[in-house]
Amino acid sequence: MKTKLYTLITGSSEGFGKALAIECAKRKMNLILVSLADSGLNQLAEFIIQNYNVDVIPIEKDLSIEENCMMLFKEVEQMNLSVNMLINNVGLGSTMFFKEGNIDFYQKQVKLNVMVTTLLSSLFLDMLKTNMPSHILNVSSLSCFFYLAKKQVYGATKSYVYSFSKSLRAELSSDGINVSVICPGGMNTNPTTIMTNKSNHWLARQSIMNPEQVASIAIKGLLNRDEIIIPGFMNKLFLVIDKLLPAFFIKMIANSHVNKFKSYNIGNRNHELLPDRIR
Repeated sequence: MKTKLYTLITGSSEGFGKALAIECAKRKMNLILVSLADSGLNQLAEFIIQNYNVDVIPIEKDLSIEENCMMLFKEVEQMNLSVNMLINNVGLGSTMFFKEGNIDFYQKQVKLNVMVTTLLSSLFLDMLKTNMPSHILNVSSLSCFFYLAKKQVYGATKSYVYSFSKSLRAELSSDGINVSVICPGGMNTNPTTIMTNKSNHWLARQSIMNPEQVASIAIKGLLNRDEIIIPGFMNKLFLVIDKLLPAFFIKMIANSHVNKFKSYNIGNRNHELLPDRIR
């Protein structure tokens, strides 16, 4: 009898995480969905069960608390669930000058974007080795390739995710574990980001994608064992332009554009941390 395998997705109740969950369900993957309490996770789980006929286990946890990461792993073990795909999506986004933030916010941002990805990858590593073929998908950002005003801490955390993923892939390839990293650009994931995306200049607006589009590209790239997944033609084009034009010219254009954005962060609503939505 074959072992029933599960895909674990963090930050899965809304935005890109929700889109990833539905995309995986369409592909008949059983799911362990992790998100905050009262974030709509149980309703999403029920919707997926009814519409896609897969097994869904919702687990409500605030992963910015390190002990909860440990508890998540122990709960999965205690339920005798076998994970063969780990999608580290949870994170905390922001667009604001460094002086506008505070240390509590930045600590949570680093914990969610850096430490949770690292810790869960470590905790589930032996399980992934046992349940081959297995995959890890880490969610970085197109901003990891650029150095933008108002994206200093966020961009740095996503640069970590990118570097960590590439190095981990090199280490685990001999074990048969695929590690992929996706670097999305802007997505229409919630009212705040939609309004911000509409304020972009014409060229930038052409690169904005819906999370459902990105999720489909992400899972396809992961199953194809792609190392780096850049969704969308325009986002790929931006990377090519970045290599062709002088650095000072790119920096001038990018910072001039980002400085027009109103400052905001995603994550302090009702004193909660929400799934990563700002790419």
